[in-house]
Amino acid sequence: MDANTQLDEQVMAHDWNLFSKGPADDVAMTRDSYRLAFADPEFLSRRETRAIRFQLEMLKPDLELSAQGINNTVVVFGSARFVSPEEAEQKLEAAKAQGDAKAIAIAQRAMANSRYYDAARRFARLVAKFSETQKLEDRLYICTGGGPGIMEAANRGAHEEHAPNVGMNITLPHEQSGNRYITPELCFKFHYFALRKMHLMMRAKALVVFPGGFGTMDELFEVLTLVQTHKAKGVPIVLFGSDFWSRMLNFDVMIEYGTISADDVKLFHITDDVHEACRLIQAFYQD
Repeated sequence: MDANTQLDEQVMAHDWNLFSKGPADDVAMTRDSYRLAFADPEFLSRRETRAIRFQLEMLKPDLELSAQGINNTVVVFGSARFVSPEEAEQKLEAAKAQGDAKAIAIAQRAMANSRYYDAARRFARLVAKFSETQKLEDRLYICTGGGPGIMEAANRGAHEEHAPNVGMNITLPHEQSGNRYITPELCFKFHYFALRKMHLMMRAKALVVFPGGFGTMDELFEVLTLVQTHKAKGVPIVLFGSDFWSRMLNFDVMIEYGTISADDVKLFHITDDVHEACRLIQAFYQD
């Protein structure tokens, strides 16, 4: 049976235009009760409409990604604080010019960490080049949290190969905007961390994790838990930077205490080579 009213995009747009073009001196148009529900930000921001916001934040990126043919992603996590070698060198030169010992030490650390930025950038370029050789439905697209640091580096590498790439940004007290290398129509913004993390993993065919802080650890362990408990399909999980990971996490202690099994450490691989990272991902799907 056909519906009496077709609530398609044209009808909704028409209603929105009628609302937005109402006379400024019409008191009724200023009343909350008179606003169209979907055009009332105060209503949509109420505690009672949180479930609707969840649904919208789930649906919008999903529809857009599907429309763009983005079905398979390689997700790259890592510190938002690492800068490019070029920027790190500039910071070091400026610190030396000031003669500030503390600033010099911080700049030297940034210089050392910039190798991870460079590695993430090179890794993303390798993924983009490999993807170009695949059938359209099998192509892989770099996806990040959309911010600076390692996220920027990965988006940058894909961008330099003229490959579409995805950024999923999050609203924070100190505003974080999408980095300039994300494909504009694939740059999304989230309010809820949970929905953002769900989208990061929904299309993920691999996860590559560079050194990072609380956010990186949160994302890594959530994925490990989902795969360990079979709530998510297994994907290759690559930890880049053996020195960092071997010092940061001692999985042998967890095995010793019986909090994980010896087989659980097989869920991930550690490497210092971007080419090996790519090979590990390819090998996973060739087995």
